Parts: sequence; structure tokens; C-alpha cells
Amino acid sequence: MTTTVRVPETTDPTTEATTEATTPTDPARRRITARVRILLWLLLVMAVALIEVTTTTRSFLMRDVDNRINRLLTQEADEFAGFEEQGRDPRTNRPFTTAPRLLTVFLQQQNPDADEELIGLVRRPDGGLGQIRQQGAIHAGLPLHQDADARRRIFDSPESSGTVQRPQGEIRWAKVTVARAGAEPDAAFVVAIHPEPERQRVNKVFRTLLIISGVALLLTTGIAWVVAGRILRPVRLVRTAAAEITEQDLTRRIPVHGNDDIAALAETFNGMLDRLDRAFAGQREFVDDAGHELRTPITIVRGHLEVMGDDPAEREETVRLVTDELDRMSRIVEDLLVLAKTERPDFVVPEPAQVAELTADVFVKARTLGKRDWRLAEVADVETELDFQRITQAMVQLAQNAVQHTMPGQTVRIGSRTAGPHIELYVADTGTGVQPQDAGVIFERFRRGTARRGARGSGAGLGLAIVKAIAEGHHGHVRLSDTPGGGATFTLVLHASQAPEGHHT
Repeated sequence: MTTTVRVPETTDPTTEATTEATTPTDPARRRITARVRILLWLLLVMAVALIEVTTTTRSFLMRDVDNRINRLLTQEADEFAGFEEQGRDPRTNRPFTTAPRLLTVFLQQQNPDADEELIGLVRRPDGGLGQIRQQGAIHAGLPLHQDADARRRIFDSPESSGTVQRPQGEIRWAKVTVARAGAEPDAAFVVAIHPEPERQRVNKVFRTLLIISGVALLLTTGIAWVVAGRILRPVRLVRTAAAEITEQDLTRRIPVHGNDDIAALAETFNGMLDRLDRAFAGQREFVDDAGHELRTPITIVRGHLEVMGDDPAEREETVRLVTDELDRMSRIVEDLLVLAKTERPDFVVPEPAQVAELTADVFVKARTLGKRDWRLAEVADVETELDFQRITQAMVQLAQNAVQHTMPGQTVRIGSRTAGPHIELYVADTGTGVQPQDAGVIFERFRRGTARRGARGSGAGLGLAIVKAIAEGHHGHVRLSDTPGGGATFTLVLHASQAPEGHHT
């Protein structure tokens, strides 16, 4: 007797799902808000993740079903093969001599699982198939014991296991053939399993997971919409504030809550508005002051030209006055151009320069500004990085300021020195000095002291503002102090790029 048991490799069923998403084409290309974009991306990621999880779970469950069926088929076939080799007929206590008796006794001892059929097939002398079966709870559309065609296909198959595809449902089977010597007909033990009910249960679990995933996706959508709205609320406030801000109204600010990146954005935007507010305020003040300063000489020129007569002496005096006012207007315009350039990165171009040479050059130029007792004080013998022309311009301006606020014969000292890591260039006069209430405003544009130190000054109040801008362009500052014995001392304090070699007087 030869017993053959073989279970084929199973192939996982492949389920393909195709989801088509159509995006309506908007010819106007309306702008999608950041809130909607965040929500769409979140939904896309979550939908892909949930679909992947559910399909993977279904695939695992289907594979478990196939593995269980394979194990069950193998187990039943092995049990029958072992019973055939070692079993004894209860009636005779001897080995079985006929296949029907072997199949009958074995099937009486079995208890089939749900959707499992255990059948013995015996070829009759007339060529038909007889069957011996164990009763079981079969939930398939058409059980195997009622399907003669399927039984014939299984019995005639040369394979020991396989699958029968039917319109009424698939059958997975394993077969152990029984061949006895003598006149006994061929017989076979067949175990058949109907996998469709198990697969339906898996599909039910899959649908349940899809429903749960859909509910979770809806809940996530609502939560994400609220959270994204709260997170992006400062951004919307920034956008609204930016749309409402005009040159005339820069007072709107964004409330800052928390300490995250959005709060930092709001703080940065508020800081930018503060700088813009100050810049526009300074610009308006600058334009108003410039218009006021230029309006006065224009009015003077127009008035003198309108009343000018035919007398040659009167014409000469009028021309002199007009020329003087035009010269003053020209100086104001030049000073305005200089102050406008202070915002440019190339306003100051530092190069290696000898401070002693610069000090001597300023002294020579300053002596032509007025009849004063000019003195060259101490001179720093050091080389540093600075803009030679701009520093000369500032020092000459300070010297001009000293001339305007001193009388002929009074002393004006020009010098330079080192003070630790700094270089100081100064102009000291012996005039009446600067009033304490004026010290904080004289470096502002178009601001003059409330108590003028002399009657010769006719500037527009831009000279000291230019000096301050040049000093700050060198990352330094201007210091005002009293001159011992009376007067004012203006000092440019600059950072020395190299250590001084020494100084002399």
C-alpha cells in the first residue's frame, strides 16, 4: 500500500484597490490658505497611513487564513496516513483489509471543524464513485458531498492537494489515496475546506477598520482645523496688520502670546513696525525741517527781487543779498545730500591712515576759516583704519562750528590722542560754551541751541548731525565736554584697529 500526502504552496489572494481623486481645475487659480494646505497635507498623510494599515491588516489576516487551512489540510492528511499504517479494525483487532471499512472507522472517530468536510471516496465496479462522509456544519453555498463533479475532479486529480474553483465557492482540498492488493476498487480520503466564510469574516473586519479609520479621519479633520486656526491666528493678524498699515498710520501692533515661533514672528513684525514708525517719523520731520529751512531763503530772495528798483546801488545790494541766500541754500542742499548718504553702506570707506598726518592736514585747512588763535595740540602717532576724507570733513565742520561761536583772537585748539583702545580727535574752543539744556539736542538734524554762543552762525543745524553720522559710521561717537577755562570741546572717539606706537605734543 502506498500513501501519498502533499499540500501545495498557497498564493495569497491579491486585492487591488484603485482610488481616483479628481481635483477641479480653477481657471482663476484662487489662493489656498495656509490653514487649508496644512489640513490637506495632514489628511493626505493620515489617509495614506490608515489605508496602508487597514490593507496590511487585511493581508495579514488573509495570510493567516491560508496558513490555517494549509495546516489543517496537512494535519488531517497525516492523521489518516498514520491511521492507515497503524490502525486496527475494532471488530477483528487486525489491520484493515478493505478501504471502505478503513474509511468508515476513521471517519467515525473524527469531528470536523466548521466549514470542513471529511469524505471517503470509493470507486465502484461500474466506474462511479461512492462516498463515505462525516457529518459537519457546512456553511458553503454547495458542499462537496453534494457536488459530484467536484468529487470526480478531486478523485481523478494526480495531485495530492489543490483547489477547485466553482461558481458556488472555492474548495481547498488534500487527498490521501488508498491502494490495496486484490480486487478492491480504488479509494481515497479527502479533506475539503471551504475558505469563503473565513474570508468573509476577514473582509468584515476590514470594513470595520475602514469605518473606524473614516471616523478617526473626520475627528482628526475637525481637531486639525481648530488647532491650525489657533496656531496660524498670529499669522493672519500679521497679514491683516500689514494690509491695514499705511505710511500715515504705523501704530497698529500685534498682540504676542506664548513663546513659540509664531510669537517670535509677531515680535519680529512688531519690531519692524517700530523701526518703520521711527523711520517715517524721522523722514517726515526731516522733510518738514528741510522745507522750512529752504523756504526762508527762497522767501528772502523773492522779496528782494520783487522790490528791487532801478538804482544801481540798490541792485548791487540786492544781488549781494540774493547771492548770499543762494549760497546758504546750496550749503543746506549739500548737507542734506551728505545726510542722505549716511544710510548707504559705502558712506564710510575705511583705509589705513596716519592719524598724525590727518590731524596736521585738518589744522592747515582750519586756519583759513577765520582769524582765531589756532593751535595744534597733541598729535597721536598711530596708524588705524578710517575714512580719511570723512574724518577730515567732520573735523573741519567742528572747526567751522568753533569759528562761528568764538570771537576773533580767541583760541581754538586741534589735536589727537590715544585713550586705551580708542583714538580721540578733538576741537576745543574758548567761547561761551554750550548750555546744559542744549547739549542733548545740538547733534540732531535742524536743531540749534536755545542760547546761541555767537551771532555769526547762519547754518541750518545740519553740521553737527553730519559729524555725528560720520562718527557712528566708524562705529564711534561724538563727545561734548567743557573746555577748562570756558568754551566747548567736541571729540570724535574712534576705535583703534592697531595698538598705538606712541604720541607726542
